[in-house]
Amino acid sequence: MQQKGVDDRLIHAVVSHGYLLTVDVKPEHEMEKVLYAADELTGLIGAAALMRPSKSVRDMEVKSVKKKYKDKKFAAGCSREVIERGAAMLGWDLDTLISRTLEAMQSGEAAE
Repeated sequence: MQQKGVDDRLIHAVVSHGYLLTVDVKPEHEMEKVLYAADELTGLIGAAALMRPSKSVRDMEVKSVKKKYKDKKFAAGCSREVIERGAAMLGWDLDTLISRTLEAMQSGEAAE
């Protein structure tokens, strides 16, 4: 990325996305923290949506996500530890992170 002239701030954001998974570069800015926390969570929400008759997040509620979140076997590849660490980095509780992520996914799906 550096060879292509990409801004160092963007490189840091991309690299910090893998904090404690593949790299030790910690997310510093709010956008980096949101990316870190939401990436794993969007995978879990996406998997939960596929289980719904609608196959959509449009009609999904936080309580539905939390039910799936608590089931460690569901979307087992989505690290709850990373999700919780990301929420803590942001100073948010889990419900806030789930709600904001779900809202963003719903608005993205509505735009399609």
